Amino acid sequence: MSAWPSADLVGLLEGDPHGCALATAVRAQDGAIIDFTLTYLNEAGSRFLQRPRDELISRTYRQLWPETVTDGTLRLYRQVVQERVPAVRTVYYDRATVSGHFEVRVMPFGDGFVARFVDLSKLTMGSESEGGARLYDALDAAFDGFVLLRAVRDDDGAIVDFTREYVNQVGAKLAGRSVEDLIGQRLAERPSGAAEVDLVPYLRAVAETGETWHHQVTASSTAQVWELKAVRVDTGFVAVSYREVTEQVDHQRQLEHSVEQARAAAQRTTALQSVTAALVAAQTPDEVYLAIGAVLRPSAGGHGLAVLLIEQDRLALRYSAGYEDHVVAQLGQVPLAHPYPAAGVARTGQPRYLSTPEEFEAAQPDPDSAISGGSRKAWAFLPLTTAGQVIGTLVIGYQQPRQFDDDERANLTAFSRLAAQALQRALLYQAQLSIAADLQRALLPAALPSIPGARHAVRYLPWTDGADVGGDWYDVIPITADRAAIVIGDVAGHSPQAAATMGQLRSALRAYAADGAPPADVIRRANEHLLRYEPQAMATCCYLELQLSHGTATAVLAGHPPPVLRTDDHTGPLHVRPGPPLGTRHATYRDEILPLPPGCSIVLYTDGLIEDRRYTVDRGLTELSQAIQSGPANDPAALLEHILSADVGPNPRSDDVAILAFTLVTQP
Repeated sequence: MSAWPSADLVGLLEGDPHGCALATAVRAQDGAIIDFTLTYLNEAGSRFLQRPRDELISRTYRQLWPETVTDGTLRLYRQVVQERVPAVRTVYYDRATVSGHFEVRVMPFGDGFVARFVDLSKLTMGSESEGGARLYDALDAAFDGFVLLRAVRDDDGAIVDFTREYVNQVGAKLAGRSVEDLIGQRLAERPSGAAEVDLVPYLRAVAETGETWHHQVTASSTAQVWELKAVRVDTGFVAVSYREVTEQVDHQRQLEHSVEQARAAAQRTTALQSVTAALVAAQTPDEVYLAIGAVLRPSAGGHGLAVLLIEQDRLALRYSAGYEDHVVAQLGQVPLAHPYPAAGVARTGQPRYLSTPEEFEAAQPDPDSAISGGSRKAWAFLPLTTAGQVIGTLVIGYQQPRQFDDDERANLTAFSRLAAQALQRALLYQAQLSIAADLQRALLPAALPSIPGARHAVRYLPWTDGADVGGDWYDVIPITADRAAIVIGDVAGHSPQAAATMGQLRSALRAYAADGAPPADVIRRANEHLLRYEPQAMATCCYLELQLSHGTATAVLAGHPPPVLRTDDHTGPLHVRPGPPLGTRHATYRDEILPLPPGCSIVLYTDGLIEDRRYTVDRGLTELSQAIQSGPANDPAALLEHILSADVGPNPRSDDVAILAFTLVTQP
């Protein structure tokens, strides 16, 4: 066939008031028809498709209408061409460019077909006409129910009902009636299917305004869901197409439910991750309680929360949020034998869920001994279990009654286990801190002796965690009436072993100093002691012996930073030749005698005050000297507070700090 039909055929087709099109088969190498090319379209067809012919002709159906590949259209056209048998079908389109019912007749023509498409809405409605008969046949074959309604008016002309003028076969079947049973009946008198809903107000609006109404309605008796579309087709006439979409709606609801379940699962996972992160970061019991209140409580959806821990034969309230004062007072101490559900959960290790206030009241039958639930309406009582041991009960209260489904119970169980693990870890950490603090206090002087002619003060700032104990120490050792030793030192490492070594060194130094040995000899003997009893240890030390009657001091440094001296004229490190740290074999030490001007101040410290890997000694010493120079002159305690508030050295610190200051009292 040529690209354009003959003039006679064109004249015939152009004169047809309905759309006509010619198409030629597109064949593969094996001769199979794989598509069709549109070779001609008349003017009526162009108006029907609402597109210029130049945009359509010479293009394939796959290009123009991709849906024809999957909706059976190409298969029908291929069958017409191959079997040389005409075909007729009725279709309904509801698109932006074309809408309505159409009859398509397809006939073989050369190596292709000619298609004639008729807009059924343009045919005469009368059933006695050929067009009307075809229209009714098409409507009866439609997938959707269709009814034509005529308005019924009262004496004032107002629409009060509608009479069924026509119902197609599908519509009658959907309504569960016969066509004969419905035609001629009023809508309100013989409701059926979607008409169980009062549609008259909506259809009256369509008839009066001409605006299309498209909606879903649900029949009350059957719960069937109907999709309806109503349009005005003439004065007083409304056409309604409808179909039952219950299955589709149910499917959509199931999809939405599945989506909601997936969203809820994602939210639970996110909440669990948030709770895990918050609880992992918590170190002390107070931090765990804060994490539970700030993260777990809203994540679990609760409005009241209490943590009760087992102590001997009772539950002790350790944390609460959202509960009234009188409830908190009752929860202070709860015997394990009490009927309050939290006590039973602590005894058995099994969670308990109460969905209503009635269930809560039934759990405690004696109103005189019952613990109040406050304004809560539902409760989750969860065992705090870790390593097979129940340490208490987590109580979550809710403001409204609720049913706890399996997913929520699993989520709450996960929450409580995380809380129990974090709390157990924090309690152990607290115990370690207590042990470490007790050990630190036992190894350091409880109080420093006074020195005639001098005033002194000391500060110790631990910077370690858990059971780690620093090796920093300080001491003031009276020797004679006018001689005293000022000592500060640091054992390398942070551990109970480092603290024990520090205690040995402090005791050894006190013993050697009490013997009256010169400072260099005291440090030498301390070094030998360390090499003999702790050969793997190392320590630094600053030993300063004061001879107040002579106004001098004898200093020995064993790998330690020098003291800082403040006088009326100058502030800076003492120039003392440093010796090797304690724990060094074949080490030698020497005494250096230094003058102490009246009214001067000396500050001894450990290296954590002025240096770390990020902070050089020179920088720290400069800052320390400046802080001492600008601080109070005659008050050692005030001077230390000034130094510690002056941002001397690294911040934040990464090591323990001991700092000792003394001032010579000026004689009147």
